[in-house]
Amino acid sequence: MQDRIDGDPFGALGDPHRRTIVAMLARGPRSVREIADQLPISRPAVSRHLRLLREAGLVTSEAQGTRRLYSLDDLGAGAVRAFLEQVWGEAAARFTLAAENTTAGGDAEERDA
Repeated sequence: MQDRIDGDPFGALGDPHRRTIVAMLARGPRSVREIADQLPISRPAVSRHLRLLREAGLVTSEAQGTRRLYSLDDLGAGAVRAFLEQVWGEAAARFTLAAENTTAGGDAEERDA
């Protein structure tokens, strides 16, 4: 299994455990222990997933006393959202155009021929 993400948020989100971690962090900061308690994987595995999410720009960490709290990185999450909105907007525009040029009796080009 390859774990090298190289700053790619979509590569990082390709793993179901990492998606679950991102969903957990969307509800607020968590420690490795708090995350591991909710997943069927070890704390070292959670730490590895968090490192990959951090490298992908999706997660930040902050030391609080003797523990480290992880949170979603607003900048990274915002970049992913902007990308998806752009792609979805373009796809929706193409779909709308296709729907407007199609009728129940066939598409407009076939009727005009």
